[in-house]
Amino acid sequence: MAYMSQEGYDKLVAELRELETVERPKASAAIAEARDKGDLSENSEYDAAKEAQAHLEDKINNIKLAIAEAKIVDVSRLKTDAVQILSKVEMTNMATGKKMTYTIVSENEANLREGKISIKTPIAQGLLNKKVGDIVEIQIPRGTTKLRIDKISIEG
Repeated sequence: MAYMSQEGYDKLVAELRELETVERPKASAAIAEARDKGDLSENSEYDAAKEAQAHLEDKINNIKLAIAEAKIVDVSRLKTDAVQILSKVEMTNMATGKKMTYTIVSENEANLREGKISIKTPIAQGLLNKKVGDIVEIQIPRGTTKLRIDKISIEG
């Protein structure tokens, strides 16, 4: 089961619809076009089209599974006394003084450009259940970093 926001769930459903109604017919058309070019035993275009279709079907199946396992979190019931999924956490890097803000989301909703990190990342795991004022030490690929939690909020 994966906890996610309504927005994340809606995006997955929309992506699935796009893949099934637009991308799948395109993949079938590419295979048909390549098949029409003759001998399939030495037709690299046909092989590439079949491989692309297999990747597309894998992606569709993974999204269907994520949707089936999704548990939508009612953000109105979340508290801000400790970090949890869908918490927006403002913190300070104790070594550099740099401030950063991340929202902890499900793996399917993670998007670093939007400041959304997967609950499975080392930073998110280190922040879970911590409170404002706590200083946490987190193992990251470059070593250990110390972060002070300055504010916890919920976007809703």
